[in-house]
Amino acid sequence: MTEQLNQSTQDSSEEMSFADLFEMPENNKVVAVGDVAMGTIIGTVDDYLLVDVGDKAESYIAKSEFRLEDGEELKVGDVFEVFVERRKEEGGLLLSREKAIAIKVWEKIAEIQEADETISGGIESRVKGGMSVDIGVPAFLPYSQIDLRPVKDLDALIGSSMEFKILKFNKKRNNVVISRRAILEEERNKLREEMRSKLEEGQIIKGAITNITDYGLFIDMGGMDGLCHITDLSWGRVSHPAKLYKVGEELEVKVLKYDREHDRVSLGVKQLRDDPWATVTDRYPVNETTKGKVVSITDYGVFVELEEGVEGLIHVSEMTWSKKPRHPSKMVSVSDEVEIMVLNIETETKRISLGMKQLQPNPWDLVTDNYPVGSVIEGKIKNITDFGVFIGIEEGIDGLIHVSDLSWTERIKHPSEKYAKGETIQAVVLKIDKENERFSLGIKQLVPDPWQAAYNNYPSGTVVEGEITNVTDFGVFVKLEEGIEGLVHVSELSKDKVKTPVGMYQVGDTLKAIVINVSAKDRKIGLSVKTLEGDDEEVAVEKFKKAEKVAAETAPSTFGDLLKAAAEGTDSADNE
Repeated sequence: MTEQLNQSTQDSSEEMSFADLFEMPENNKVVAVGDVAMGTIIGTVDDYLLVDVGDKAESYIAKSEFRLEDGEELKVGDVFEVFVERRKEEGGLLLSREKAIAIKVWEKIAEIQEADETISGGIESRVKGGMSVDIGVPAFLPYSQIDLRPVKDLDALIGSSMEFKILKFNKKRNNVVISRRAILEEERNKLREEMRSKLEEGQIIKGAITNITDYGLFIDMGGMDGLCHITDLSWGRVSHPAKLYKVGEELEVKVLKYDREHDRVSLGVKQLRDDPWATVTDRYPVNETTKGKVVSITDYGVFVELEEGVEGLIHVSEMTWSKKPRHPSKMVSVSDEVEIMVLNIETETKRISLGMKQLQPNPWDLVTDNYPVGSVIEGKIKNITDFGVFIGIEEGIDGLIHVSDLSWTERIKHPSEKYAKGETIQAVVLKIDKENERFSLGIKQLVPDPWQAAYNNYPSGTVVEGEITNVTDFGVFVKLEEGIEGLVHVSELSKDKVKTPVGMYQVGDTLKAIVINVSAKDRKIGLSVKTLEGDDEEVAVEKFKKAEKVAAETAPSTFGDLLKAAAEGTDSADNE
């Protein structure tokens, strides 16, 4: 094609000189290196376009240098700007469409910055410290200039087109820094001024949540942020605002307070409706049953939502009649619907006490009918302490067998000596204290009291013989039968004065004595050895009977006086 063009030129004027070329029509002028010239597509060869810029030869430009929209095609006759880079040694020009575009872009960038206008660009990728944006040339968008607040998902911005402000540029370094935040700040300032002029306390507006903290929500009202404190979110209890709302969510709020001097706005959500606590006693009368949803579980109880903004507490002690209730989480779960009774309402402090156990019969109301005093019950040992044994009677009721009610005769230091946890035993119901929820049991009461029989079996004056079980400074203990012992006081061991029986008697020795007193109530039998000294049993018993007779008539103050009177009576009889 170049040859055809040269031949055509030669045919028209063989005498034309090189200088005459500059006198040719406009489209045949020679272009200069460094110029931006208008080029016309005159043909295509594979991936290249043949472009005529009015020079002596056509030049080729790669199709890849052209930025085309979807569906757009290049065709012969299209005209566009190109940059003349240099003349080739073999002839022709080296042209660049991209550099021509860049030159125009840089000119546009300078004009836009000077006029403080905006430029459109498409976000292409993430780079160190920000994003790469195509505005005709690659531009840098720092993270801090993307939005008014940090953007969590930067990848979601890739591929999007936006308007930007030009912060600074350097053509030589091919460097442009842009900002979207600057545009948003201008818009926000305009909205803020507009908001300031019309914002009033009591006003109801819509806003978007921009941030959520432990203490509340920050809401963009359109150019100005306000705070809705956690206590103004609901008439009920809110553990954390994030459980109710999400960032970006729009909601309606009421302006509670506006500090114009510091641009501080307090907002409320709950104030959009009446306080439900004002009439809560009408809807939930005390001692009436209702239903609610479990919203929170703690160690000390369960919070139940009766309606939006109204919650009550079921204390762990009000969940079951058992004295040792299980953890609340073992009885109910969050979101469970439960039936409860209203126990108490404090409207000033916004507290409602609820109960679950009140909907079930109190086992203590039936215990006296089910377990009358004197009846025998059977149960497993649930616990053993120093002072007794606890037996499970039924759910919520335990009975105590005090250590003193374990045996009539045995000296039990600790109940674990005879019983084990989990063992099933029988006991007699001794006493039921419904008011204090106490259930007293006894094991020894299952058999007759041997001391009642001892009162009849060992009347005063009876001569007994038994094994010594203990020797102390104050006397000697003698076993009369299983569980029954008598005491020979040191004063009753001999007619001679004895300081201590220790050394005189040994445990296991056999000792004969006479019964001088019996007390089933005090569980004591008094014995005497000295009464038998020097007399046979019949004489000793006869003397003792006379002593009792004298005691009945004269009522001496001490047992020694009684024996003295009996001895005097015997001596008198002997003299006669």
